[in-house]
Amino acid sequence: MSSLHKSRIADFQDVLKEPTIALEKLRELSFSGIPCEGGLRCLCWKILLNYLPLERASWTAILAKQRELYAQFLREMIIQPGIAKANMGVSREDVTFEDHPLNPNPDSRWNTYFKDNEVLLQIDKDVRRLCPDISFFQRATEYPCLLILDPQNEFETLRKRVEQTTLKSQTVARNRSGVTNVRGNLGAPEHAEADTFFCFTNLMAEIRDNFIKSLDDSQCGITYKMEKVYSTLKDKDVELYLKLQEQNIKPQFFAFRWLTLLLSQEFLLPDVIRIWDSLFADDNRFDFLLLVCCAMLILIREQLLEGDFTVNMRLLQDYPITDVCQILQKAKELQDSQ
Repeated sequence: MSSLHKSRIADFQDVLKEPTIALEKLRELSFSGIPCEGGLRCLCWKILLNYLPLERASWTAILAKQRELYAQFLREMIIQPGIAKANMGVSREDVTFEDHPLNPNPDSRWNTYFKDNEVLLQIDKDVRRLCPDISFFQRATEYPCLLILDPQNEFETLRKRVEQTTLKSQTVARNRSGVTNVRGNLGAPEHAEADTFFCFTNLMAEIRDNFIKSLDDSQCGITYKMEKVYSTLKDKDVELYLKLQEQNIKPQFFAFRWLTLLLSQEFLLPDVIRIWDSLFADDNRFDFLLLVCCAMLILIREQLLEGDFTVNMRLLQDYPITDVCQILQKAKELQDSQ
């Protein structure tokens, strides 16, 4: 480990040991990359994503409360209708009379249960195809949630529930294809299931408009943001902008995936994590994401200016290996010049 890296670790530790975290200082440090040693990245992301407050004294109580809340969510989500009342001594006949699997009432707990199965099936598929070349995503976790996996508990396990469902993937109605992929990509770096859930929830609260079709053409919708990438490019590199316009290469052809999945499909996982360090550290993180996308275009401008439609589409949909620090530096330059 170099002396420079040791010095950066010490800088983070100094900021994080203060009774009240200096958020601007933490953002400044994190923007240039967060060391992974000693759980620093994990802790910094929790703060930057507003899961943990700036006052250290409250962390223990908040974490305990949120983790218990997550356990309660699991109990509510995985329990099969009828089991709880049956365990309380209510006969299965009474349970079935009150509510049953064929009940068409939208408020039926069975109705909700079957709809949840559709989501579980899609999540299971998305998790299985997430980074299939990385063993981390294919092997069992070393820290399983016993509430879910323990076959001796009173709840039906999620794994069994997914395996038993006969629903087909085409029955799953979803507005966007990337929602659960975002969940998978955010969840992977974290080691604590409950903490990951709440970090993801906070993140999705910020980008949820990207997945609401009725907002597509509004200023908070995904179409506007994709067009914003091009308007920024026009301002910074009009020659490249005109070339893409001439070839009728629309931002929807590539920027939709870039923006909705936070670039998680464009780079190797370590590079994605490095990009997310900077995104999460920026006060206007998703405005900065637009600049990162613009920087990606500018950094391959020579290839794009020389290429035809087919070559350029291949470049944009399979972005060439690039030093992500160079991309982030260029995005920062674009930001400073605004």
